[in-house]
Amino acid sequence: MMRNLFVCLLAICLVGCKQGNRSQYLGEESEPEDTMLMIRTRYAKGFTVKYLEDGVRLVEVCDPQTDEDERMPIGYAFALVPRGSKAEAPEGYERVEVPIRSTIVMTSLQLSNFTALDAHDFIKGVTGTKNLYNKDILQRVKDGRIQKIGMEGDFDTELILAANPDVIFISPFKRGGYDTIKETGITLIPHLGYKEATPLAQAEWIKFIAMFIGREAEANAVFDGIAGRYNGLKQRVDSLFSSYTCMVGEMPTVFSGEMHGGNWYAVGGRNHLAQMFRDAGADYIIHDENTGGVNLEYEQLYATAADADYWRILNSYPGDFSYEALLASEPRNVHFKAFRERHVIYCNMRQTPFYESAPVEPDQVLADLVAIFHPELLPDHVGKYYRLLK
Repeated sequence: MMRNLFVCLLAICLVGCKQGNRSQYLGEESEPEDTMLMIRTRYAKGFTVKYLEDGVRLVEVCDPQTDEDERMPIGYAFALVPRGSKAEAPEGYERVEVPIRSTIVMTSLQLSNFTALDAHDFIKGVTGTKNLYNKDILQRVKDGRIQKIGMEGDFDTELILAANPDVIFISPFKRGGYDTIKETGITLIPHLGYKEATPLAQAEWIKFIAMFIGREAEANAVFDGIAGRYNGLKQRVDSLFSSYTCMVGEMPTVFSGEMHGGNWYAVGGRNHLAQMFRDAGADYIIHDENTGGVNLEYEQLYATAADADYWRILNSYPGDFSYEALLASEPRNVHFKAFRERHVIYCNMRQTPFYESAPVEPDQVLADLVAIFHPELLPDHVGKYYRLLK
């Protein structure tokens, strides 16, 4: 039902973004004279771009978690038309004039893209500030330049209209509530970076945002730097191991999460966090094909993670988190090897803008983890996001 809702919201055909049904557009493909303005994806699987001779770009968005030959029968298609142009959108594409002048963002991941491109001026609305760390955004909310529109499922339509955005970036597979705002007539743009399976694929969505705000050259330069640093460090990690067999045998093992409400949420073996661990030279204990997460009972998790070398924790603990606090939250935590050997990798979201900047700094996150798993590679590294809990 929710999937069909979004098809209606965006008034597009029920086809996958790479199945080619929408490619029967009118006009020939072309390329910008300035290649720095051309957007091409190297890692991201959730969006594609085609260029037409009249400066129009055809952008298709789909779920990146399905194989190309098994795409979800739902896609989103937009024709990005230069502002002021009279060019029309081909059939099946929603027309959007770019660069946009203003927008509303719904998630920290979306916000991170604008932050990386120094583009906060485009943001006129956010869902809330409860877990927001960015001082510039907080100041803009305080002085009224940015509106708080309410959380997913409980949007304030009047505040959305007051923000007067050209488009709204949404996360269509989350809680939703977008039926409340569809009657405003504002174009809804799905941002599916959070569903990408690798850190670089997620970070590459800055190029997606760049196409809407006219920052293509900046996005290409920023991402090239990110990918270069990330892959360079990954190659150094790979050089530690002479073969895959040796790699698995010598890799430290790691698990992630905490017990909450009687269950332990663990990301799947194909999640971008699992890939980050592998790239940092560690073996994530879950090896399934799940790209999302699963809730496990304590006994299930313990059976797999009891002897893992490291334990990664990300939370918003009020104050200084410690092994004592971890033990107080769940006395059975003492049974984990990583707890006993003081190998807990920790990030406090009250003290670090993890979700607001880490998605576009996977090279920095990777360096933090490499410095923990293999300190001989980065002996002088100072962690920005992760550190070993003292």
